[in-house]
Amino acid sequence: MTLPTLLVLDADPPPRLGRLTGRVRVEHADASTLAGRLPSADVLLVWDFTSHAVREAWPGEGPRPRWVHTASAGVDHLLCPELAASDTVVTNARGVFDQPIAEYVAALVLAFAKDLPRTLELQRERTWRHRESRRLAGTRACVVGSGPIGRAIARTLDALGVTTALVGRAARDGVHGPEDLDRLLARADWVVAAAPLTDGTRGMFDARRFAVMQPSAYFVNVGRGQLVVEEALVRALRERVIAGAALDVFASEPLPGDSPLWEEPGLVVSPHMSGDTVGWRDELGAQFVELFELWEAGRPLVNVVDKQRGYVPGH
Repeated sequence: MTLPTLLVLDADPPPRLGRLTGRVRVEHADASTLAGRLPSADVLLVWDFTSHAVREAWPGEGPRPRWVHTASAGVDHLLCPELAASDTVVTNARGVFDQPIAEYVAALVLAFAKDLPRTLELQRERTWRHRESRRLAGTRACVVGSGPIGRAIARTLDALGVTTALVGRAARDGVHGPEDLDRLLARADWVVAAAPLTDGTRGMFDARRFAVMQPSAYFVNVGRGQLVVEEALVRALRERVIAGAALDVFASEPLPGDSPLWEEPGLVVSPHMSGDTVGWRDELGAQFVELFELWEAGRPLVNVVDKQRGYVPGH
């Protein structure tokens, strides 16, 4: 019996695939060797989900894997026209990051409402300065992105007493369409970007969108860095068009040391960690093994990405 070949685009630490021992031949690649090894692979596991190597290597010569799984929610780092047009099935890590990201967003919203960044700053200065903080219950949030992550964010904010509106690609029960976005932004205290990166969402938060928001509003991005025109956000903060912001994702990652975003007043910078809780890599590995067992048995895969839309449909 010939074992299928699983090619892993490596990252450190590697995935734990012990349950597949004896059932698959595992090979490894990095950005420099991926193109040469793709033709011999039946399955590709994109463990290094920060790499753009798949998008660069896929258009080459020879056969291509029948199934590609990425250990991430977003798929913009690997989709290219050739992969999108192929018969290859693409799956993602939908479900692993939903609640951790929702908790991270809630932590940021609470920190802004209770002025925790300023409290820590004053503590470092040994300054006793009494202030009043904001009550969270009764405020409004607009969450852009109605997938599992956006819905988890909405549920978590709702539990804190925040009235939350979800905006998705199209209007449906419980979800507003894009035509409602500006109206919802204009009344939101908290604006959360959790949308996938597509041609329709790239640069959607620009100078005009920030100008629509209230001067007291805060903006949080846990989606993709390219959703935001970063120069427009910097201007909005400096000119006090909005009250503050938090970015967990950026147009260029890692964020360069000379980026002005590091020292921008009113901006919280975190290194793309909102979904990464203790044990998250083990969850990603276990999820892939479960998917592999479906694939091995010839059963339909879950978390199948619509390659034209750039996300898993039906949510």
